[in-house]
Amino acid sequence: MAKQKIFSGVIAPVLTPFGEDGGPDAERFVEHAEWLMDEGCTALAPFGTTSEGNSLGLDERMELLEELVDADIEPENLMPGTGSCALADAIVLTRHAVDLGCGGVLMLPPFYYKAPNEEGLFRFFADVIEGVGDDRLKIYLYHIPPVAQVGFSLSLIGRLVKEFPDTVVGLKDSSGDWSNTAAILDAYPQLEVFPGSEVFLLDGLKRGGAGCISATANVCAGPIRKVFDQWQSPEAEQLQAGITALRKAIQAYPMIPALKALIAHYREDAGWAKVRPPFVELPAAEAEKAIKTLADAHGFKLDFADAA
Repeated sequence: MAKQKIFSGVIAPVLTPFGEDGGPDAERFVEHAEWLMDEGCTALAPFGTTSEGNSLGLDERMELLEELVDADIEPENLMPGTGSCALADAIVLTRHAVDLGCGGVLMLPPFYYKAPNEEGLFRFFADVIEGVGDDRLKIYLYHIPPVAQVGFSLSLIGRLVKEFPDTVVGLKDSSGDWSNTAAILDAYPQLEVFPGSEVFLLDGLKRGGAGCISATANVCAGPIRKVFDQWQSPEAEQLQAGITALRKAIQAYPMIPALKALIAHYREDAGWAKVRPPFVELPAAEAEKAIKTLADAHGFKLDFADAA
């Protein structure tokens, strides 16, 4: 009998809004998270790349996670990013997430030192698991070599799964390389594997994938969820073509500033466009172009009328 998935479906790496003082805006953050769940997300993955997670301090990440739980977002529906280059920090963040009851954590490899060998990466994760020391811990490996430049080889994934079969239970593949995602799905069918883009959602589901964890779920969770729900229907290919086209149109712009610009426009809240350095906001002319192009070519708009 197939093992029941802990996570599946459409998961959004929640954008992090910032206030005038440059700090995270918890009220906007929670409001956006609640809206995402209403829009069709099955779970949330705060503090990933799209969340500017590596630009947030440990206290900021932990406090925001507590805000989500305090707002009655079910902790089992949260997969916070707890990766860090510092082993001690990774343990602190991961233990905190487990203590809050989060369903899992999404963990980058330590990425500052380039080309580490497999043994070093294996030891890092083994030390995190031992340091947390809790059977409730469920780790989803975060493979994003275009950004981190350090990733997870098939052999490293295999070592971790073999040594920690009840802890290392999934992987997000943001390589952008379908052949890599397919190889992982074929080699480790017991893992919950999520492509990092909805472009690969239908292909992933056909091969046993669990869904997708996608930046653009911040603004188009509904259409992505429809593909997930109807992937075996006659309309699946057409639905997939629609979300693929929209994704490609959005990623023609700097992703994080563009997503925030879209939300700022449709919420009529200029503060939403704020990013934390080293990012900079999308220039006004580019933002206007993106809004018009997406509306004209894809019928894209966001409706926050019923948002809390």
